[in-house]
Amino acid sequence: MLKNELIDKLACPVCKGNLVFDKDNNGLLCIDCGLLYPVRDDIPVLLPDEAIRINGR
Repeated sequence: MLKNELIDKLACPVCKGNLVFDKDNNGLLCIDCGLLYPVRDDIPVLLPDEAIRINGR
């Protein structure tokens, strides 16, 4: 599980928006652009090519 202190320091690499942890999808979600970045072995994968578009944004 990622610590909130770490999440607060990270930003979306595409739009520079804030990220929030999405427990259901085990990833970091950018509310601004709707991209979900996976978390693997407690390491966030902040690569645009690995992101999943959520909610058709």
